[in-house]
Amino acid sequence: MQHLSSLTDWSPETLAAVLDRATELKAYPDTFSGAAARKVLFMIFEKPSLRTRVSFETGIVRMGGHAINYDVSTSPLGAGKESLSDTIKVVSRYADLIVARLFKHSDLEEMMQHAGVPVINGLTDYSHPCQIVADLLTIREHKGGLKGKTLCFLGDGFNNVTHSLMFGCAMSGMNVRVGCPAGEDFEPLPAVLEQTRQLASNYGTEVTVTQDAEAAVDAADVIYTDSWMSYHIDPSEMEKRVAQFQPYQVTEHLMSLADPGAIFMNCLPAARGYEQTAEVIDGPQSVVFDQAENRLHAQNAVMLQLLYPGS
Repeated sequence: MQHLSSLTDWSPETLAAVLDRATELKAYPDTFSGAAARKVLFMIFEKPSLRTRVSFETGIVRMGGHAINYDVSTSPLGAGKESLSDTIKVVSRYADLIVARLFKHSDLEEMMQHAGVPVINGLTDYSHPCQIVADLLTIREHKGGLKGKTLCFLGDGFNNVTHSLMFGCAMSGMNVRVGCPAGEDFEPLPAVLEQTRQLASNYGTEVTVTQDAEAAVDAADVIYTDSWMSYHIDPSEMEKRVAQFQPYQVTEHLMSLADPGAIFMNCLPAARGYEQTAEVIDGPQSVVFDQAENRLHAQNAVMLQLLYPGS
């Protein structure tokens, strides 16, 4: 039995195979209409969700299965009447897959320890692997491949999406640059940076963290950003964080320094006028809604990989 807590749970070859299957699922959806027949997906979300919830629900139904969205706020678990381990042991007797969108990655690890069925990370404070599978699919579609391409992330480097992007790009033979403020509150975790560089060494590609936004975007193929105010950030921090991240706002000027055919990505939700200008996210280089659509196809491929490993 496999789980997906981080992309590093997989080999580069497995990740590439999942991307290939996602491409096939997108092109020939009817071929997979019974691929998850009678399978039940149990979704347990502590954080708000649009794309993750709707894409997983839609995906399992289109493949012939069924989804259950479990409301933590009205559950014995949320009320403190039942332990996480007991909850997952019970659910494992009913469902075939579990998707968890949680605040703490340690809770996901506890789930995997007690689960009798595959557990998929729908987002934690450490990583967001399903988003990055969709992102890599989107880059392949728009740039014709992944190996040798350069992705630049601007903004909050101490971020689940940043960590997973670094892993996914390094595993796919891409160069990775992170442009962010200095300091442990803004830079990727040292362990993530070290592991990413080890993965990148297999391809001879580069992993860079810099405080220079213009250097970060120079001739890059993909410019990526994410919210400056993640769900765990206290709203009282907004004014200070806006000032700290303003030099990393993706503007038309910064886009002009990238490769002329560069694409702009944001995993959404997006705040126009903050992490990027409206002109960029609504402009011709933006592929943010292709990213959002590809969550469906990528996650269908993830679910099939975990339901039928090796097939």
